[in-house]
Amino acid sequence: MNTIRNQALTAACNEHWDVIVIGGGITGAGILREAARRKLKVLLLEQRDFAWGTSGRSSQLVHGGLKYLTQGHIKLTYVSVGERQNLMKELPGLVSYMGMMMATYKEMGLYRFIVQIGLIVYDLMSKTLRRHAYSSRDVRQFLPGIRDQNLTGGLLFNESTTDDARLTFRVLDQGRDDGGIALNYCQVKDLVITQGRVSGVVVDDVITGQTRTLRARQVINATGAWADRLRDKVKSDKSRHMRPLRGSHLVFSAERIPLQQSVVLTHPVSKKPGFANLWEGRVIVGSTDIDHTENLDSEPAVTQEEVDYMLQSINYYFPALHLTEVDVIASWSGVRPVIDSGNADPSKESRDHAVWNEDGLLTITGGKLTTFRVIALDALNAAQATLGPLPALTRDQAIFSPVARTPRLPAGMSKETLAILVGRYGNKTQALIDASQAGELETIPGMRGIWAELRWAAMNEDVHFLQDLMLRRTRLAVLLPEGGAALLPRIRAICQPLLGWDDARWQQEQAAYLELVRRCYSLPSRH
Repeated sequence: MNTIRNQALTAACNEHWDVIVIGGGITGAGILREAARRKLKVLLLEQRDFAWGTSGRSSQLVHGGLKYLTQGHIKLTYVSVGERQNLMKELPGLVSYMGMMMATYKEMGLYRFIVQIGLIVYDLMSKTLRRHAYSSRDVRQFLPGIRDQNLTGGLLFNESTTDDARLTFRVLDQGRDDGGIALNYCQVKDLVITQGRVSGVVVDDVITGQTRTLRARQVINATGAWADRLRDKVKSDKSRHMRPLRGSHLVFSAERIPLQQSVVLTHPVSKKPGFANLWEGRVIVGSTDIDHTENLDSEPAVTQEEVDYMLQSINYYFPALHLTEVDVIASWSGVRPVIDSGNADPSKESRDHAVWNEDGLLTITGGKLTTFRVIALDALNAAQATLGPLPALTRDQAIFSPVARTPRLPAGMSKETLAILVGRYGNKTQALIDASQAGELETIPGMRGIWAELRWAAMNEDVHFLQDLMLRRTRLAVLLPEGGAALLPRIRAICQPLLGWDDARWQQEQAAYLELVRRCYSLPSRH
């Protein structure tokens, strides 16, 4: 695998690219896809693993953003709702409808009616009218154990959910299918500047340690929360910079929090919105929204204060459950790329995106998972000053190419599992099924995924470290206790030969992975 990768990187040095995209999250992947479909010669470089940053650590929502509507960001909400509807239509099995209930209480007063009006506007934007108002009896059925005192009913939000890392890989695959190149573990250490303008990048290959120089007509900085690092290398406006905000999440079993709908959790003290979301057979409780002041190169982790904050919120709404740290399966934290406006309250910062062109370095940052295509098109629109006119920079086209042929349903596999696979892998689904060995089409215990996905990832998805496989190609690390440690023997039997690792390398990878899980995907009290 490394030989093929080295050959690709060596070949990249001999090309003069139209576009080099720095950053392998959803924004960078979207730019790769949109540039490649317009026949540009485009290369994407990611310093860690694809979806290592924010795009693999979100709240797993593809949402229109009702909060943004209430804050007056009508255009952002309208665009987000439209993109959400497109993704649900194009990627069933990966982007799925999710109902989210807000329990209403007497003390909410007029706020309940304000939210209900907002939901109607929300529906008009999505061109899909749904029922929103439910009785207190309905709410008790949907949300067993909900706090009953002064309960008057509930309002149902219509949203959708995804696996953000798999969505990023689906976008990357689309860009590659159209001719784009994407390489992970390639860290851009410096910019090449010719006559006062950025004309290329200096890249450290993290795997081999080699340093290479690559040239491009346009360099696009899509590094999210890291954006200021590259901007500091050119003459940039220092008044415009990033404000990294951390959002942390706790994972519980669906048995411990037996919801039939996801639920809005307004924190009883801060009054900030949170949630308990149904996701991949688990319940995610989140999220925090605080300034992240630690080194961005260090893996973020939940703090004890955040754990206490989220437990306080879920226990306020479900006092009979008596949830404690013992019930938490896993945690994760992501750092949001938010543009600093100087607002004292992090939660009131805009989630819209911005494009800055500074000495030929085009920076695109901010924004939401849902609107990755809009962000990518805005970046390419700005790049036309260098690249010349580009065709059809509009949202009229489908985001993804349709699946050409529906895969055959293997014996013993449910239609739901096949739909999930098609959502994740598109036209490669049949090849994944065909590559499976005996017993690998069965679902992994405690998961919706199947064993064959591990084989496919090891063969085809740029896995260089065990954490790549466990955290982002699959979600074993956060869906199973202790990061899925109990399943590592079978995972080893499937993947070690395909990865070309000897026994010493596997032991090294396993130890490093389990230490990472303990330090960054568990609770502080378990460190």
